[in-house]
Amino acid sequence: MVHQFSNGKPQEFFQTSVDRMATLSMRDNLQSLYLLMNKLYLRNPNQWREWGYTDASSAARDIRQAIEQQKALPALGNRRDLAALSYALSPEFRGDRVGAFIYAIGSMLVTAHGGRTEFFMTDTIDPQFVSNAARNIEKATWMLSQRQGANGELLLFSNEISEEGSNLSFAVEFGKIVARLDLLTQMLDERYRRIGLNYAQSLLLMNFLPVQ
Repeated sequence: MVHQFSNGKPQEFFQTSVDRMATLSMRDNLQSLYLLMNKLYLRNPNQWREWGYTDASSAARDIRQAIEQQKALPALGNRRDLAALSYALSPEFRGDRVGAFIYAIGSMLVTAHGGRTEFFMTDTIDPQFVSNAARNIEKATWMLSQRQGANGELLLFSNEISEEGSNLSFAVEFGKIVARLDLLTQMLDERYRRIGLNYAQSLLLMNFLPVQ
């Protein structure tokens, strides 16, 4: 217990348990997203060349920075979150579809959490937006596995089911992101419900609220 306490960061003193959970959830979701990006580049090795990169690692690095620093991508016409996601999954898109797809989901996650990746007591997160982000990822995952170009080929190769075997690791990793978002939604709902109940109880019992 003492060892765990000593490993804490100073900023954690300004986080409730829900704030800490939201921060860790965002960290893990972004890591899952970057893992998916690397896997998509392996399955679609021609994509990173579309934006002039010399290797997939350079492309992935710039996409990560754009997400975490909330920078727009000129190659996407400065589109973000849902607008970028719709564009990245459209047959009209020309460019690195892997980078555009991952950037779009990453920027959507940050937007749904109020534009932050770390959370403190003074921050608020709308549970409905977090839940909506989970549903959007479910839809995007399905679209990723179904959308085809004019030539009849999938826009991006991800999950694979064939006579040689199955690779459903993409669906599994996206499922982890959705599960974390749904759990956070429930925690946020309970947090705000308790705040309301505590206030209602104080009125019912005619207790004055503490001021210090």
